[in-house]
Amino acid sequence: MAAGPTDGAPAPERKARPLRIRNAATLIILDRSGDQPKVLMGKRHAGHKFMPGLFVFPGGRIELGDRSMPVAGTLNDRAEQALAEKVHPPLFHLGRVLALAAIRETYEETGLMIGSLDYGPPETTPPGAWSAFREAGVMPDLELLQFVARAITPPSRPKRFDTRFFAVDREAVVAETPGIVGPDSELTELAWVDLAAARQLDLPRITAIVLDELEARLAAGFGPMLPVPFFQDVDGEHTREEL
Repeated sequence: MAAGPTDGAPAPERKARPLRIRNAATLIILDRSGDQPKVLMGKRHAGHKFMPGLFVFPGGRIELGDRSMPVAGTLNDRAEQALAEKVHPPLFHLGRVLALAAIRETYEETGLMIGSLDYGPPETTPPGAWSAFREAGVMPDLELLQFVARAITPPSRPKRFDTRFFAVDREAVVAETPGIVGPDSELTELAWVDLAAARQLDLPRITAIVLDELEARLAAGFGPMLPVPFFQDVDGEHTREEL
């Protein structure tokens, strides 16, 4: 058999396939009852491959059940508009699903349920964590949430997420399942800390940036019409724009 043109030559290097950027959502729970606002931070288990041992806001990826979970109220129009910007192709009800993912992930990681007891329990819930809301009589209420930031993980990281940060007041916590946080859990401890103390914790870079944005937003009145910062890397440079 005749030798081919590449016989004896080194095989060409295969380019690494770009990591898929997954939609995710995070929830910042604010306690504004005292002189200084406080936020709820959770410490990630040291055994995690992604951000081990760091303090974060609870959150994670969208799951299938988030698309069908009933809700009491809707996000405000300004939030819906900002959530739909720079999303290609457009995704149907993306804002609603992201907000529900933030509420569900917060429950799974902390045991805290965000919503209302005024409407009674949802008639039906998807399988999994949402069933706890029905058992506790809690209806998720998206009207309570503000959309406060968006960030895409830089290309150099082992996992990449397009994360939307929501914020809600502590009064929106209407039920709790104890025993979810512990030494063998995703979050090993929780801490209510003011913003200055939060900055002293071991934080991911984007969490520290969002804390600064949150402080500025609080100083500006924390209104729903304020612009939403969007962070991403463009041509190797960290950028900030407003939605």
